[in-house]
Amino acid sequence: MPVPNARAVLAPPEGTGAREEAVRVALVTPWQGPAGMFGLSCRMCSDLAVSEINLAGGLLGRPVELHHVDGGADPGAVARDVQRMVRTAEVDAVVGWHISAVRRRLAPRVAAQVPYVYTALYEGGERTPGVLLTGETPANQLGPALEWMRTELGVRRWAVVGDDYVWPRASAAAAAQWARAQGTPIVDEVFVPLGTRDFTPVLRTLARSNADGVLLLLVGEDAVHFNRAFAGAGLDFHQTRLSTLMDETMLLASGEAATRSLYSAAGYFEDLATVDALEFAGRFASRFGMAAPAPSSLGESCYEGMNLYAQLVRDAGSIRREDVLAASEQVRFGGARGESVLRGAHVVQDVYIARAHDVHFEVVARVSTGIREA
Repeated sequence: MPVPNARAVLAPPEGTGAREEAVRVALVTPWQGPAGMFGLSCRMCSDLAVSEINLAGGLLGRPVELHHVDGGADPGAVARDVQRMVRTAEVDAVVGWHISAVRRRLAPRVAAQVPYVYTALYEGGERTPGVLLTGETPANQLGPALEWMRTELGVRRWAVVGDDYVWPRASAAAAAQWARAQGTPIVDEVFVPLGTRDFTPVLRTLARSNADGVLLLLVGEDAVHFNRAFAGAGLDFHQTRLSTLMDETMLLASGEAATRSLYSAAGYFEDLATVDALEFAGRFASRFGMAAPAPSSLGESCYEGMNLYAQLVRDAGSIRREDVLAASEQVRFGGARGESVLRGAHVVQDVYIARAHDVHFEVVARVSTGIREA
């Protein structure tokens, strides 16, 4: 699937209506930078969701169109770009996976005018009216994963390696709070600029550390370079890694020699053997072919985000922001992660932990359980 140009639009199905009658969604996903490696999966999963929505009659009888925006650009530039699209009524909603630095610039500019569905795992605490969040947070992802690593693998002393922006720092603070409660404070914290390639000083710190676990809070290509260097230094024989942002794309890029003793926690993995996940994988393969890249948890989150927005519009009977937000108080929607509900603008979901096996993940446990209601 080729990378679309900015403003590229998925044409509505033949016979479903003219462009001006469409429900138009700005899809903000990274095309460049450390997170750029996720962009293709995000766009493919969004494309699958749109094709399914349109095949079922669209929204309120109108086709859905995606207007693509590069969320890997400078956060301020992304925010200004999308704000212009909203002000000129070029789009009716914003959906996408992008880092928290982008969300923090984007939310104040657009969420008061249109619904904004943010699909990425993030640090928690977002309360801007109009922002709806489908991703994992430290409360239901990081804390339970650390506890599982402690009880099942005996990992107690952690060092943190993260990119230097809001999500890694806030997640590290959550990890430190958990560690203090266990009586085992974080032994080292190292933060590096986004786009770091040389991890030699970090590896020296880890080699001197008495940590038996390394919490990775690195994005995309940064984590790939770290994994290769970590294994090259032989530290994978002595320290276990846990990441809350490590998908199949990153494993493949790291290479099988760099994935020993590496674990990840997420709401979705390609290996997840639930009925909903298996059906999603089948539809994805049918649309894009067996040779297509894995959808991954990050890409699949955009499928969830599009399905959430679609269900909100159906329930509201309207695309107006106020009507959509009113419907969010009771919405239920389906996706690869099963039936989900919103609580306080956040999706409640199961979270799993998986162990890397060469360049694939094997799901080994469910560490957090979403709300089950009759």
